[in-house]
Amino acid sequence: MNIYLLQIINGVGIGMLYFLLAVGLSIVFGLLRFVNFAHGAFYLIGAYACYQMTRWGLSYWLTLLAAPLLVGALGWLTEKVVLRHVYAKAHEFHILVTVGLALAVQELVILQWGPLGDSVAVPDALQGVVMWGGFIYPKYRLFVIGFTAALAVLLWWVLEGTRLGSAVRAGSESTEMVSLLGINVHRIFSLVFGLGAATAALAGVLAAPIRGAEPFMGIEALSVAFVVVVVGGMGSFSGALLGGLLIGVVQSLMSTVWPEGARLMIYIAMAAVLLLRPHGLLGRKE
Repeated sequence: MNIYLLQIINGVGIGMLYFLLAVGLSIVFGLLRFVNFAHGAFYLIGAYACYQMTRWGLSYWLTLLAAPLLVGALGWLTEKVVLRHVYAKAHEFHILVTVGLALAVQELVILQWGPLGDSVAVPDALQGVVMWGGFIYPKYRLFVIGFTAALAVLLWWVLEGTRLGSAVRAGSESTEMVSLLGINVHRIFSLVFGLGAATAALAGVLAAPIRGAEPFMGIEALSVAFVVVVVGGMGSFSGALLGGLLIGVVQSLMSTVWPEGARLMIYIAMAAVLLLRPHGLLGRKE
């Protein structure tokens, strides 16, 4: 199989994980106009929840369901108890609070599991490879592509075809208008923030068997999520999907052509997009 075609497929898989990581960040910004620097911490907690639950003997499939729900509930609680009280503050205060939360989570993870990474086994049903003619590819990575694609469709339906989605889209235009319609805006804020935390945690659970769990993965994930959101357009669901796929494919292809510069190329790609489209590929002018 052609190495570049293989890398494109790898890039799609990585890009779908980037989308799952970034979409919550994008939606939260679109609704709350709040940049959450603690978003990577939820990804980190998701990965370590997967590691700990499988270590306890629970199945990976149960972890895939339970970890995002638990982290989503944690995100919901964090928004209600802490972040709700800083929305009206200056953006510098938002940064201080969320960066502080992220660092606190990282240090708690180091205290509990140590500074070194831990591996997570691929579930038995997805071990091995798929062979189809000249096509040979790991089963687990194909599962990640298919699962995240189905989840993207589900998230699109939630945002486009449900009352919650209508309120989120209306709130991204004017929270005052939504309040006048009798909708509890603060409840919508909490639900959306919890959903964003859950999708980040789900990305962590899916990524854990590929790259393991280590205490500093949240910082790396946050930087990539911001790149995806900026490339796709702040507050855009479709932009997060397109941006994630673009960044994933660019990084994967460059790891073949220029391995040392693969990480650098995602920032070069971001700069190139911003030169041509300052608001991102699918972003809108305010």
